[in-house]
Amino acid sequence: MSLSRLLHALASGRFTQSAVQYHRARALQPRCTKPARSLKPIGALNPKRAVFYAERYETWEEDQTPPYHYNNLYSSAASTLLWLVRIEPFTTFFLNANDNKFDHPDRTFSAIDRSWRNCQRNTSDVKELIPEFYYLPEMFVNSNGYDLGVTEDGTAVGVTEGGTDLGVTEDGTAVCDVDLPPWAKKPEDFVRINRMALESEFVSCQLHQWIDLVFGYKQRGPEAVRALNLFHYLSYEGSVSLETITDTLQREVMETQIQCLGQVPSQLLIEPHPPRSSAMHLCFLPQSPLMFKDQMQQDVIMVLKFPSNSPVTHVAANTLPHLSVPAAVTVTCSRLFAVNRWHNTVGLRGAPGYSLEQAHHLPIEMDPLIANNSGMNKRQITDLVDQSIQINTHCFVVTADNRYILVCGFWDKSFRVYSTETGKLTQIVFGHWDVVTCLARSESYIGGDCYIVSGSRDATLLLWYWSGRHHIIGDNPNNSDYPAPRAVLTGHDHEVVCVSVCAELGLVISGAKEGPCLVHTITGDLLRALEGPENCLRPQLISVSSEGHCIICYERGRFCNFSINGKLLAQMEVNDSTRAILLSSDGQNLVTGGDNGVVEVWQACDFKQLYIYPGCDAGIRAMDLSHDQRTLITGMASGSIVAFNIDFNRWHYEHQNSPTPPPAQAEVAAGSQAGREQRGVILFSIALLAIPPSTATHISIATHRSQGNTHHQ
Repeated sequence: MSLSRLLHALASGRFTQSAVQYHRARALQPRCTKPARSLKPIGALNPKRAVFYAERYETWEEDQTPPYHYNNLYSSAASTLLWLVRIEPFTTFFLNANDNKFDHPDRTFSAIDRSWRNCQRNTSDVKELIPEFYYLPEMFVNSNGYDLGVTEDGTAVGVTEGGTDLGVTEDGTAVCDVDLPPWAKKPEDFVRINRMALESEFVSCQLHQWIDLVFGYKQRGPEAVRALNLFHYLSYEGSVSLETITDTLQREVMETQIQCLGQVPSQLLIEPHPPRSSAMHLCFLPQSPLMFKDQMQQDVIMVLKFPSNSPVTHVAANTLPHLSVPAAVTVTCSRLFAVNRWHNTVGLRGAPGYSLEQAHHLPIEMDPLIANNSGMNKRQITDLVDQSIQINTHCFVVTADNRYILVCGFWDKSFRVYSTETGKLTQIVFGHWDVVTCLARSESYIGGDCYIVSGSRDATLLLWYWSGRHHIIGDNPNNSDYPAPRAVLTGHDHEVVCVSVCAELGLVISGAKEGPCLVHTITGDLLRALEGPENCLRPQLISVSSEGHCIICYERGRFCNFSINGKLLAQMEVNDSTRAILLSSDGQNLVTGGDNGVVEVWQACDFKQLYIYPGCDAGIRAMDLSHDQRTLITGMASGSIVAFNIDFNRWHYEHQNSPTPPPAQAEVAAGSQAGREQRGVILFSIALLAIPPSTATHISIATHRSQGNTHHQ
């Protein structure tokens, strides 16, 4: 979670750049600074209303109550329930607090533009947005068909399919789903664009002003008076000591009043908060921040050819600098693995981890045991797998420290743990009633702990816990021979073929040979089934983002994007047999590759194509991203790996010069045969050209190798 969103959640309100302000615009470009709301209290945004609040404070006449600008806080339990009245459990909370009745339709949250107008004109309405505006599109849909009342004349308009009366406002508008701005076609669009605006570079640069108002020196005292930021005294921490009130009734009244008014967060700072260090401060061009400047980097960094021609079916790029061995671990179909050391050569000059000494190095150095053809016994997994198992990327998992590989598909219905240092078997894990067909690892906690999920032909999944401290499945080193799964996930009727697990969301999404994909919690509860269109059958690949979007690739190149609550958001079909997919760390971009040997980048929310990399003359079998999201490593069917430069910032909304930039292609100039072949490494010089996909030049990935020194071309 970004700092802006974290502070937003803590404050339970006050927003910095809200798309609400431009509710009537046909389109909203978050990179533009014009929609940015001035960082004043919301009561001070309208100059006329600001005068009203200033006069209230200056002409205060009540002796028993200290003067203030606003009766209510910008965020309270009551205002939160007004926003969330359409979804449970908040509907029930709202009814319990209001004598089991909904509010008048004219006061019900019915439209974004209406709410914005109210908080600009109504002197009793100073409520801010809540965090759900940035992640919960369901709050805008009356999916439960609640009865929100009728007008005084008894007219009932806006009835749902089930016949539930939703009421109307005085102007005759039906109260049902929330009306969105014209630039948001659906609630998911509104939430996504609103969050993009909140997390934009421009807003981040102004964040310190917001901190001053909510947590800092403008929260109380003379600075709060000057900033028009004073609320009822009971809203502030320490304003009254409830322990000193002996009258029970008076104390209950005081507690109720405090709950209704809302509570200001604890004051953390008494001096102005410094502005965040930002690229925008360096270049002074808000619409062209330095952090998004083109680096004119070539598309392809290097191609590394292994001695074995066996397809590279799994790639795990655990490249964090603090690891003892940052590496790109590869595994071939013949179950020969390699620990290829990673050199941190990508980055801007002056950035942490960059040095001139590294400038001539390639990012990936071949495992010396593989390159020298020595010690191959330390790299070969010799245990026999079931003959019916087709080795693919789902059969392997590499731990976050690169020290262990988990492998499935064995005839004895186990999956096994091997040391990457010695190649020796360290643990055998049983639990399924049939052959284990797929494995997946969650993101790691501090210390290397993570979840491991195994899927099997017995149609079940087991959730295990990997101990980063003891390097075993299970948290009891004295019982490593018989570890117990944390949960058993059921619901499939056929062999499980793919699975993805997200520890941050606490979810496991799995697919079987037949039937829908299923969503489980990590405690084993089945939440829902993800039903795709009729032509989307037999899931093959699953990737889930921490934002709660699930990308599923079905056979014949069909893709679906589901929300965490099972809503189909987008679908597409590609002319490729896709073998590998991955999402960028922010979940905004999807990268795909398959038998055609072409890496493509898509916008995850709507599958808009963003970029096509130069094609390769071998199919892609696996992919992974370096820790800094700057290098894409693909495993090829020819027994090679290709490292691509990738910079998701070039497709970032703040960097776009046009609303729909065309996909670019790259032409490969391979040079002479003698210059290309050097100890298994083939280097290319890339010239960026805007040419049609049909004329793209392929990368030739040779299946032979020769000796020589490696250097950067």
